Amino acid sequence: MPLIAALAVQHAFGNSIILDGCSLSVEQGDRVGIVGRNGTGKTTLLRVLAGRMKPDSGDLSSARGVRVGYLTQDPDLDPDETLRGAAEGAFAELHRLHQELDALFHQMETAKGDELDKLMKQQERLEKRMEAAGGYAVDHKIDQVLHGLGFRDHQFGVKVRGLSGGQKGRLALARLLLEEPEVLLLDEPTNHLDLDGRLWLEAYLKDTFRGAVVMISHDRYLLDHVVTRIAEVEDGRLIDYPGNYEAFREIRADRRLTQQRAFERQQNHFRKEEEYIRRFKAGQRAKQAQGRLSRLTTAKSRALERPMEMGNFSMNLKPAERSGDMVAQTRALSKRYRSEDGTDKVLFHNLDLDIQRGERWAIIGPNGAGKSTLVNCLLGNTPVDAGVARLGSNLRIGYYRQSHEHVDPDIPVWRYLQKVIQKENPGAQASEQAARNLAGAFLFSGDDQQREMGVLSGGERSRAVLAGLLASAKNLLILDEPTNHLDIPSAERLEAALSLGDEESVRSGGFDGTLILISHDRAFIDATCDHLLILDGKGGAEVFVGNYTDWHEKATQRQAQAVERHQDQKRQREQEEKKKRAAEEERKRAEQAARPGAGPLSKLKTEQLEKKIETIESRIRAIDASLADAEVWKNPARCHALGEERSSLVAELEPLEFEWTRRAENA
Repeated sequence: MPLIAALAVQHAFGNSIILDGCSLSVEQGDRVGIVGRNGTGKTTLLRVLAGRMKPDSGDLSSARGVRVGYLTQDPDLDPDETLRGAAEGAFAELHRLHQELDALFHQMETAKGDELDKLMKQQERLEKRMEAAGGYAVDHKIDQVLHGLGFRDHQFGVKVRGLSGGQKGRLALARLLLEEPEVLLLDEPTNHLDLDGRLWLEAYLKDTFRGAVVMISHDRYLLDHVVTRIAEVEDGRLIDYPGNYEAFREIRADRRLTQQRAFERQQNHFRKEEEYIRRFKAGQRAKQAQGRLSRLTTAKSRALERPMEMGNFSMNLKPAERSGDMVAQTRALSKRYRSEDGTDKVLFHNLDLDIQRGERWAIIGPNGAGKSTLVNCLLGNTPVDAGVARLGSNLRIGYYRQSHEHVDPDIPVWRYLQKVIQKENPGAQASEQAARNLAGAFLFSGDDQQREMGVLSGGERSRAVLAGLLASAKNLLILDEPTNHLDIPSAERLEAALSLGDEESVRSGGFDGTLILISHDRAFIDATCDHLLILDGKGGAEVFVGNYTDWHEKATQRQAQAVERHQDQKRQREQEEKKKRAAEEERKRAEQAARPGAGPLSKLKTEQLEKKIETIESRIRAIDASLADAEVWKNPARCHALGEERSSLVAELEPLEFEWTRRAENA
């Protein structure tokens, strides 16, 4: 029996059917990725599976006792809990005992005498119950998950109400992972994770978590490395594909091609039939024409649908004026700020950077490392603490920000684009139709073009801003997390327009300028960038020529080599310590043996010592006599045993003789 299953689910919002007879079964160990364009019903399907939404029709079933964990994009957390306390809430009983113990410690601070004794006995009982519930063994696990998702120790005591939206999202994910349900339902789990956090989550889901996973994600590398099955939501239907995202793209492309060919063959057949009917509907073959018309009408009612295209919007970037060879440059650039724990946080220090015309740079690093700050220092929007940042000549800059507060929320999409075109192209005609054509190219059709910018979703607003940004020729694009709110097909189309290509791709509308990209989207970085600037979050920076995968492989190799060097050094230190200990023990034995009356043999009387020596020597002579017998050598086992015994006796005799000699010399 599957852990959870949705059967023939149908749901609509108003007149818009989102899910139309969708079925999905999740078995133990399944790794399912749900993909599709924004607005096609992915989150609705996940909410149905989680039991958070009752569909218009269809059934949801689950195995007895199965625990389903659901990560929403809007987590519900207690604002008065500390960050670590909220994570510890995954262990509900243990968490309650921790709170009870904390309260007990507060009482013990002022208690005295019998009252203190009573409280100490309560403490002992509580600690025993805590140990039975997992005790402090879970502390390491809590710390491991919180650290993996990017939290630091000094943040553990911060109240939930003091966390940013992104931090709350990461905390909700941490708590869900710690609960370890049988089924994890994850809606965009990487939304607030930096590259290290994404790598950690990827490894956790792949190698540590043993339950089933169903996730919606725009991170193609996460889908490639974790899921073994893709479910695509398309036009209200759910289509299953085996394999990861890369396999899904290949199978889907083949399927689309087959569907397109079948559709075209059918349309050709319809055209031929229509031509026959037009030619003969009034002649001698009118009866045959009428029969064909009837059959054609029936066939059209069952006609194949035109396959939906993978591409979302078409971008044809206008060629820009040539910029100077030097696009951006820094010398000894430094910037720091006061962090939340009261210390100075260095973002970058003595940074030297040279960006040349046509290069594609990705700036990567942990959250808070200063990536956006560095861009704003380059643009002159943020003052620097030391050093120089300068831009080159003849630059036309397009800057895409993470936030869009600069956008007027009260104007419709087409009017926003018209104003952008007029601003970017002074003196050029910017008709309403031209703005509507641009909106249409970015998937705003019909009534969507009349919607005000303030009521658009995050993904829709991102598309509108990108449309405006790319509406005129730019020779320097600065994009700060451009794919955050784009679905995968939209990100892939943007990627195609910006990707590293040949002259033909540029002539066909590709971007031929300089790119500075801030992104955690590994696939996007690989496709568009050939230089990396890696900020480590501690003030250090590394420049790397190549894409993300190249750098990550080399960084992994360096890390492995560093671990190996550390292990070698550790083994060498241990060997040296072992040699030192052996030498010290030998020295102590020698000193002890050299002292009169030292050592265990000193307790023996001289008569006992001589008797022991005589007994051993007698046995050695007996063994030697046996070994001289040819018959003994015919029995290898017997011969070997005698040899071993003789060696042992000789070793035992040596200290005895040494002690006897010492006594004779001191007599």
